[in-house]
Amino acid sequence: MNRTYVLRSGRMTDAQRRSYETLLPQYSVPFEEKTLDFSRVFRNNNPTIIEIGFGMGIATAQIAEENPHINYLGIEVHKPGVGKLAGEIERRQLRNIRIIEHDAVEVVETMVNAGSVDGFHIFFPDPWRKKRHHKRRLIQKPFTSELAAKLKPDGYVYMVTDWAEYGDWALAELSATPALINAYPSGFAEPQPWRPRTKFEEKGLLQNREIRELFFKKETRFTSA
Repeated sequence: MNRTYVLRSGRMTDAQRRSYETLLPQYSVPFEEKTLDFSRVFRNNNPTIIEIGFGMGIATAQIAEENPHINYLGIEVHKPGVGKLAGEIERRQLRNIRIIEHDAVEVVETMVNAGSVDGFHIFFPDPWRKKRHHKRRLIQKPFTSELAAKLKPDGYVYMVTDWAEYGDWALAELSATPALINAYPSGFAEPQPWRPRTKFEEKGLLQNREIRELFFKKETRFTSA
């Protein structure tokens, strides 16, 4: 699969840099070519959600704070965001978040066991707007089949985008993925009440962009995709 992200050199604030350098080692999981045991990573047997591309991590931290009975594994390559989330974990004294700073596709393919994930959060992924770049979009087959394979039966994929055409694309790709079924048969999902609105989302709304949400679940009869 083509690389689905571009490493942007966003400037780190002093606070983000300090958190990245001093706190990240406490809250990160290094990339390794072996599968993770979530019960050992989090030291419990709670459900585990993976967030792909958490941006600056504020929404991630808020969701985790409001759901201490759920584990969250955030994957991101943007260093300012990684540093910011590490700082939020410390500030809020969260014990249910870990970070992997690496390519999410490789992490999911290499480090995640089949049938081990309770849900994937994919909020505002890069839409790769130019047609020639569509091949880089995260939500497309065969990666959607990879997500389905990693889900437990009845686990979910929850995607949100402010790029309408990408929403249509993702709806088609997820609908064509064996084992996944749309929880909203009419098409797009209703906003989930537990998902906080992000600054990025507010900016999109101010630009009159339509927010499109998708919520697909793994059929319980499937044990693998």
